[in-house]
Amino acid sequence: MTSADAATSAHAATSAGAATSAGAAADVGLLAPVRVGTAVEHATGDAAYVRALLAAETALVRAQESLGHAPAGAASAVASAAADTARFDPRALALRARSGGNPVIPLAADLTAAVAERSPEAAAHVHRGATSQDILDTAAMLVATEALRLILADLDRAATALAHTACEHRDTPMAGRTLTQHAVPTTFGLKAAGWRSLVLDARDRLAAVRDALPVQLGGAAGTLAAFAAFAESGDPHQVSDSDGDAQEVGVRLVEAYATATGLAAPTLPWHTLRTPVADLGGALAFTAGALGKLAADVLVLSRTEIGEVSESTGGASSAMPHKANPARAVLIAAAARQVPALAGILYGALAAEDERPPGAWHAEWQPLREALRTVGGAADAAAALAEGLRIHPGRMRENLDATGGLIVSERLGAVLTARIGRAAARAAVTEGAARAAREGIHLHEALAQDPALATVVTPDELRTLTDPSGYTGAAGLLVDRALRRRSEGTVPE
Repeated sequence: MTSADAATSAHAATSAGAATSAGAAADVGLLAPVRVGTAVEHATGDAAYVRALLAAETALVRAQESLGHAPAGAASAVASAAADTARFDPRALALRARSGGNPVIPLAADLTAAVAERSPEAAAHVHRGATSQDILDTAAMLVATEALRLILADLDRAATALAHTACEHRDTPMAGRTLTQHAVPTTFGLKAAGWRSLVLDARDRLAAVRDALPVQLGGAAGTLAAFAAFAESGDPHQVSDSDGDAQEVGVRLVEAYATATGLAAPTLPWHTLRTPVADLGGALAFTAGALGKLAADVLVLSRTEIGEVSESTGGASSAMPHKANPARAVLIAAAARQVPALAGILYGALAAEDERPPGAWHAEWQPLREALRTVGGAADAAAALAEGLRIHPGRMRENLDATGGLIVSERLGAVLTARIGRAAARAAVTEGAARAAREGIHLHEALAQDPALATVVTPDELRTLTDPSGYTGAAGLLVDRALRRRSEGTVPE
């Protein structure tokens, strides 16, 4: 047997053994370092979804009981059974879900059996009138609500840290770069204020989406018909004598269900009206991109040859001991490239046919969870990155001076235009720049050698005009303006 054959055989044996082990079923985050070990990962795991499904089922009974459509104590019996979470194994539910296409079917059966052991009367009210999508959609919104709470907290941390950075470095000059090249000077405070602005934009979008996340309740085809049939005494064959009252039963139940879950009450059942999920996906994609901007800038500025910022704790290299990689920024940048694709799937699911969709709804589940997890990990990393970011003003100054004053050629052109005209000023600055490059001297020295400028500008003035720190425009005032925008965290006065 060759070494290659041995390796293949060993891999096959390992794979076969893993396939038979219970642990092999778990997604432990081996290929997802951006979210592994984070609070959002825990809040969106299989166990969290099972708890949310059980909470959705329990809340439905509680809502029916509050309207007199279920006997007193039914909700308590269901809640007690649901609390025994060890009885609802996610892997077993997943395997049994294949036959019906979703995990609610086996979960409802198991919950009914568990409630029946405590109260046969209450067991008759488990999942009564609901369809699987009612429960799974509601559970997804509960999971999203908790995940967004955690994400928003991390965004507030990041915004607060960036506000302090922007304030501290309000007037710290650095090279502004456009299309990869030095353009004109800016300040690091303005850059940090820009990062914070995007973080707050993301926070506002996610908060608005979170506050609007709705409960789902429509019954088999979104008409709420079964709930009218189950009203009054609880007899499944009894319907209110009044058509008007019968129609109002379902609407009142939606309101009660929203109250029981803490979610919003939708105007219509949204089985095939997927605005809530699409809006959530869009806000998550925006957030990933906003954090990605922060990461992209940090990755550029932390390059060895630039060295203007660095992460507080650099990532190690497996081969090069001297390296301190910007690991957090790398993970955030990776997340920013993934989430838009996940959101695209959620947008695609908007084209859902009929009153319950075959496939479009099912396609949402995993992408939504991955989007929440990935953004959650990115927000966690961004908060830590912002709080520990190291700023190196000395390197910023060195880079500003790297072109020998050429970075302020725009300023010189403007000043000289007022004195000798636009064409002559442009010619003088162009020739001065060429001379500085040829002779390896500073721009102000090259311009001082131009006889045409001797009568309109002094050497001292040229030295002042070519100092990059004196040409940052309204950067400081823009920072002040940006910091007036409040976040949930504290902002320096």
